[in-house]
Amino acid sequence: MRTGVVIVEDDSAVRENLAALINMDERLRLLGSFGSAEVALREIPALQPKLAVMDINLPRLNGIECVARLKLIVPSLLVLMLTVYEDDDSVFRALKAGANGYLVKRDAAEKLLSALQDVQQGGAPMSAHIARQVVQFFHRSAAPAAESERLSPRETEILNLLVRGLILKEVADQLGIGLETVRTHVNHIYLKLHVRSRAEAIVKYLRQHPE
Repeated sequence: MRTGVVIVEDDSAVRENLAALINMDERLRLLGSFGSAEVALREIPALQPKLAVMDINLPRLNGIECVARLKLIVPSLLVLMLTVYEDDDSVFRALKAGANGYLVKRDAAEKLLSALQDVQQGGAPMSAHIARQVVQFFHRSAAPAAESERLSPRETEILNLLVRGLILKEVADQLGIGLETVRTHVNHIYLKLHVRSRAEAIVKYLRQHPE
C-alpha cells in the first residue's frame, strides 16, 4: 500500500514540482496539495495522510503554526518542513511545533524522496547546514539535565543511537532487540522528555548534554 502525502506550499510552481517528484515514487500517493495553511487545516484531517511536506513562509498563518495545529488534530502526521530559511529561530520553532525533519528548498530535487522515507522510518532528516546549526547552538547553551536523567539506561542508549542518525530498525539490529521493543522505548522517551517527535527529542537531548 502506498503512503499518503500532502503538500502545503503557496508557490504554485514549487508545489507542482514537489507533486511531480512525489508522483514519481511508487511508494507514495499524493492525496492533495494546498496553497495556504487555512485550506490545509480544513482539508487534511479528512484525508488522513501519513506524511506532509510543509513550507514555512505561507501567507497569513505560517507553516510553523499550521504544523502545531495539525499535530493536535492528526497526531500521527509526520511533517517535513521545506523552506528557504536556515536561521536558528525558524528551525527550533518548527521542531518545537512537532516537525519531524527540516530540508531547505535548494536540496529538494535531490533529497526530498529520501527524506520522506527517512521520516517514515523514524529518522529526523535535516540539511547538513541546519544539523550543524542545531548542534552548535546547543553546544553553546547550558540547560538542566533533570528530564534526561529520568531516562533508563536502555532509553539513554537508544536516544544516543538516534542522535547519531540511526533509524529504528538499525537501533533494533545493533542492540539485538525487536523493532516493537524499540518503538516502546522511544514512546517512553517522548513521554519523559515531554516531546512529540524524534527531532524534538534529539534537540532537547543535545541541549541538556552540550558536550
